[in-house]
Amino acid sequence: MRHHSLGRTGLFVSELCLGTMTFGGSDGIWSQIGDLQQADAERLVGQSLDAGINFIDTADIYSGGESERITGRALRNLKVPREQVVIATKVFGEAGPGPNMRGASRGHIMDGVKASLQRLQLDHIDLYQIHGFDPATPIEETVRALDQLVRHGHVRYVGVSNWAAWQIAKALGISERLGLARFESLQAYYTVAGRDLERELIPMLQSEGLGLMVWSPLAGGLLSGKYGREQQGETGSRRVSFDFPPVDKERAWDCVDAMRPIAEARGVSVAQVALAWLLHQPQVTSVIVGARRPEQLADNLAATALALDAGELAQIDAASRLPAEYPGWMFARQGENRRKQLAERRA
Repeated sequence: MRHHSLGRTGLFVSELCLGTMTFGGSDGIWSQIGDLQQADAERLVGQSLDAGINFIDTADIYSGGESERITGRALRNLKVPREQVVIATKVFGEAGPGPNMRGASRGHIMDGVKASLQRLQLDHIDLYQIHGFDPATPIEETVRALDQLVRHGHVRYVGVSNWAAWQIAKALGISERLGLARFESLQAYYTVAGRDLERELIPMLQSEGLGLMVWSPLAGGLLSGKYGREQQGETGSRRVSFDFPPVDKERAWDCVDAMRPIAEARGVSVAQVALAWLLHQPQVTSVIVGARRPEQLADNLAATALALDAGELAQIDAASRLPAEYPGWMFARQGENRRKQLAERRA
């Protein structure tokens, strides 16, 4: 298990992160994602820690806060030393019926962090993330509130999830101008079948030095190998009952068709190939993996040992690369000579 620094910080996190969205679901969409209770969740946490994972991600809205409660109890029951684990959680979603119990306002952030700390049974959160973009709250209000949490020691670092590149860039500019704690990471959807963030987000992350945490790396199970043009998946599987995130299915099947021969030749699962492809992407800091069963988690963990060669990466890229869009194709055309000059200077 390799470890990477998170953004421009000195904090090192494992290349795989245990996602806890499968913890505690009892009704609604959460039961379709996962309904693991304390004993089963603890088994997965222990298995992850034993494999070298030091990074756990949750959110205040997962199963109405039950995911945080189960995670906190698991850390206590397993007697995990606090300094040996990096805990990330999020705030933004609806925490109750009132008009101020949602969003990224100062009030909701302050209320949210207190509730999360209590559920997790922790005195601080390592990475506190804004779970979505709030059109009703000025970005300056959000980053000022997060900075206050850092200064008070309630959280160590701050990040964001599901924001556009321009929104993150604006927040970074405000943080720099006012001397506030800045976003150090983005948590975003990224899969071999969904490479949209390569257009704007990844260039921005590279430019500004943010880390990338990947959620739903198997596209909600679509890239697990159980699905294909002629396969609709097992009855009761997540994709059958909860078709999320949205994916161009034909594009996904092309990717599965490219990965399946590689998986068969290597004697591994299609899921391992899909995860390994992400782990080969230089901007990826950590890939969040969630599971319902120990054997499913074990298969995901094995992806860290799978080194794809240049030919295999080229095969997958040919099946999955994004079609050219403006202004990207103009950047490629107009910048060619300048890139050659840079290459010559480095040589």
